[in-house]
Amino acid sequence: MTPITMPKLSDTMLEGTLVKWHKKSGDKISLGDVIADVETDKATMEMEAFDEGTLGEILINEGGVVKVGEPIAMLDNGGKTPAAIAAPVATKPEASIAAPKTSLAPATPRPRPRPMADGSRLKASPLAKKIAVERGIDLSRLQGTGPGGRILSADLNNPSSAGAPTISAPAAVKIDVPMSDADKKIPLSNMRRTIAERLLASKTQIPHFYITMEVDAAPLTKLRKEVNSNAEASGAPKITVNDFILLAAARAAATHPKVNAAFAGDSIVEYAGVHLSVAIAVEDGLVTPVVRNADKLSIRDLSAAVKDLAVRARAKKLKPDEYAGGTLTISNLGAYGVDNFYAIINPPQSLILAVGAIVKKPVVGPNDQIVAGQRMAISLSGDHRVVDGALAAEYLATVRKALEAPATLLV
Repeated sequence: MTPITMPKLSDTMLEGTLVKWHKKSGDKISLGDVIADVETDKATMEMEAFDEGTLGEILINEGGVVKVGEPIAMLDNGGKTPAAIAAPVATKPEASIAAPKTSLAPATPRPRPRPMADGSRLKASPLAKKIAVERGIDLSRLQGTGPGGRILSADLNNPSSAGAPTISAPAAVKIDVPMSDADKKIPLSNMRRTIAERLLASKTQIPHFYITMEVDAAPLTKLRKEVNSNAEASGAPKITVNDFILLAAARAAATHPKVNAAFAGDSIVEYAGVHLSVAIAVEDGLVTPVVRNADKLSIRDLSAAVKDLAVRARAKKLKPDEYAGGTLTISNLGAYGVDNFYAIINPPQSLILAVGAIVKKPVVGPNDQIVAGQRMAISLSGDHRVVDGALAAEYLATVRKALEAPATLLV
């Protein structure tokens, strides 16, 4: 008998909830069979079998919470020692991870698997290999967190897997909260617990600094109205203000690559591609799925990619690789009527933009006349270990310039 262990299905996952078993004791298991549904800190995902045999004793009942790496069931596989027992769907053979049409990521040559120092074959998911080529990462230097030591895409976004220091959450402080019999105590979900731990670590261990710029949003509002009028006539999807902001932020990051970076202890990792994490509100918190190579997309392609990610995020249908590898994050609360705010950095990234609503306000116009204007505040939170104030200001000024001349984003 060989144990089937709880796999690491996201880069921040520490434990999972066994939501549903799709197999029962005595069932035959084949490669690729979905054996269970697992709720992680980000979504409910299917867990596949990566070995054949007969499912033996089920150790964890539905609803049970299990730490990553701990056994959930036993598999009778005839005494074989498999490389991996279970893994997320995103690490199944190459044909299953083809990029969806909305991702529009450029094709990348498939790397040859390099042997490890001891001559053994390197074990990595196809997506991890693809991302490694894009970023120039030597996979043989990484320690995989997947089943059997398999390198997952999340490991490429985790400095600790390459030997660099990582952010660990500070020790929790016990807080006595007074309660009455009428008050309601709500247990933390996996997602809420992870958000609490990661953001506490970010705010206490990353030296944040903040800058804000005001954007003249009148040209953007006018152009968007014209674009959507034409789109409505042709039956094409509408473009949102957020689409313009996302593209402006991504292209500005390509122009200022030093902000598209992460602190890795004894070095700074400057990423080769701009992979945009987009903050999306879901029922129990916040997720940040990634649009890869966002700076190279057209505004319509970027809009389609974000809409697709948002729909699937709210339906808990995103795959683990769609959360991994972001290089900077955009959070927009303008739709909620928020004029201005500062966001907490999403580690290991070094920058996050917070976008407010477009508001009408009196501004100084030509000939020093007070006129009605449309303004939008964009605030940057930066990691001062990686980004200095002058660089952040230059980056934000490039974003503002693009938004005040939005026709450049249609090219």
